[in-house]
Amino acid sequence: MIPMHKLFLLLGVLALYSCSSNTSNKQETRTTGQPTSDWVFLLEGNNLDQWKMYNEGPLQGWELTNGELHGSGAGWDANQDLITKQAYENFELSLDWKIAPANSSGIFYNVPKGSAQPIYEAAPEYQILDDKGWPKKMQPNQYTAASYDMYAPDGAKVKSVGEWNSTRIIVKYPQVEHWLNGVKVVTYEIGSTDWKAHKAAGKWAQVPQYGIAKSGHIGLQNAGKVIYRNIKIKQL
Repeated sequence: MIPMHKLFLLLGVLALYSCSSNTSNKQETRTTGQPTSDWVFLLEGNNLDQWKMYNEGPLQGWELTNGELHGSGAGWDANQDLITKQAYENFELSLDWKIAPANSSGIFYNVPKGSAQPIYEAAPEYQILDDKGWPKKMQPNQYTAASYDMYAPDGAKVKSVGEWNSTRIIVKYPQVEHWLNGVKVVTYEIGSTDWKAHKAAGKWAQVPQYGIAKSGHIGLQNAGKVIYRNIKIKQL
């Protein structure tokens, strides 16, 4: 039988160890998690103060209501695309979106400042599309979450039209990841031999400036009717 004074001493040691272990776990969570303070919310205050037009003109084609950013669906070449005022290099972008029936849009990253080309010729695109309702058959690298006309998504599961999808884009130059609804569906390396081969085989073969920027702005295309919310970014 353990003497009472030794039993109390043992219980005290165990309690101290448990407290230390819990503190360590909490510290690990704070270290390895994603603290809110690291994120910058790009629709903060329900306004577009952190955005500007890609063409530097007056704001048009977008409406922000109750934290939801609505694109009017002006068209690919309507010159109504929106970009962040700030440029980013290595980052994680997170947002939710939903697309109208038979519509398409896109999220751009590493958009170069002062580019004279249409945004889709200047920067890589995370494709957004009504995959099931689009009126014609597309190439595998032109469906939702693709690196448009470059890399097809693998394992992408798009929610029904009218439902919110979640997207993450992670860029640690030259590495890029596309995520859709919690699943990583595209990975590639900008400038690699494989990347150059994909570029040479598609629409961007004769567009030398496509995708070469190491940093740039985030862009939202006003091609089809789309709604965004919870747009946030953190630098890595």
